[in-house]
Amino acid sequence: MKPPLILGAGPAGAAAALRLARLGAEPLLIDRQQVPGDALCGGFLSWATIAQIEALGIDAAMLGGHRIDRLALFAGGQEIELPLPAPGMGLSRHRLDTLLRATATEAGVTFRLGHAVRTLTPTAITLDDGQALDWDSLFLATGKHDVRGAARPRDGADPELGLRLRLPASPARQRLIGGRIELHWVEGGYVGLLLQEDGSANLCMAVRKSRLIAAGGRPLGLIAALADRSPALADRLGDVSAAGSVDAIGDVPYGWRATTTWPGLYRLGDQAAVIPSLAGEGIGIALASAAEAVAQWQAQGRDGAERYQRHFARRALLPLRAAAGFRALGRYPGLLRVLSATPGAARLAMRLTRIAEA
Repeated sequence: MKPPLILGAGPAGAAAALRLARLGAEPLLIDRQQVPGDALCGGFLSWATIAQIEALGIDAAMLGGHRIDRLALFAGGQEIELPLPAPGMGLSRHRLDTLLRATATEAGVTFRLGHAVRTLTPTAITLDDGQALDWDSLFLATGKHDVRGAARPRDGADPELGLRLRLPASPARQRLIGGRIELHWVEGGYVGLLLQEDGSANLCMAVRKSRLIAAGGRPLGLIAALADRSPALADRLGDVSAAGSVDAIGDVPYGWRATTTWPGLYRLGDQAAVIPSLAGEGIGIALASAAEAVAQWQAQGRDGAERYQRHFARRALLPLRAAAGFRALGRYPGLLRVLSATPGAARLAMRLTRIAEA
């Protein structure tokens, strides 16, 4: 049997590679980046996700993230603050991915970096240098980026876009955001804000393409237009330069789950289930999918892929639906007041958006 291939060295791919290496499987991990970048991500690690990272043998203290213990909701001119069930942290993907890669390297994972995968078929992959590699078992962990031949379905009408703006550390943002993860509901989407390990603020948002078009196709113009209607958001943005850089990814299929797969193909992370980012559970799903997929591969090899995919789709269904419902609350500020005033309701809502243990 050929060693398993892993495409993508983000949290899902690195965690899968690490677990496979510890089983003696000698995986080959392929990624287009020579060194970890800072992927477009909300940057939040929940208490449950931190526990998953520790299960990989990484001490949470090594992460060095910014402690977050409260959730702040902004909608309809209201601000509601709720305690989290347990502390989480704000952490950049660059920091997280660097630690995961280093741990995988120590475990003996073989990396092939600086090569993108151009096509994927049920028996082989083709790299950007033209080389073809046959595969027997493959773990697809390319995040929100699809590989030709195994792309997820798209919403052609008015697709959702993911945008991210990094804001430099400032006393004003430290005071306003502090130890909170903030969700600001805006027309056509939502904005998430938190502080990360270096004091910078990560602004991540999901909006319909039509909103960006209405802003002249300029992401910074759209963010400025949204801030004009939200004093709280404007305070946090401050004097953001018009020349600032906004990272973007198009046509994100939020709410999608992989319910079927090819023989031997294990879909992980966003390639398995795409949760709305306001839930703060994207990394949790990445790590949980890696753990379950490797366990199924250990039991059945390539023959376990279809069983894994069906089971993981069932595990992800409740968090995805709960996150979609939570997102809809932003259109009804009165329901947010009820949520905050009902004992235990907010904590239940937050727990429902976590991926359950296998």
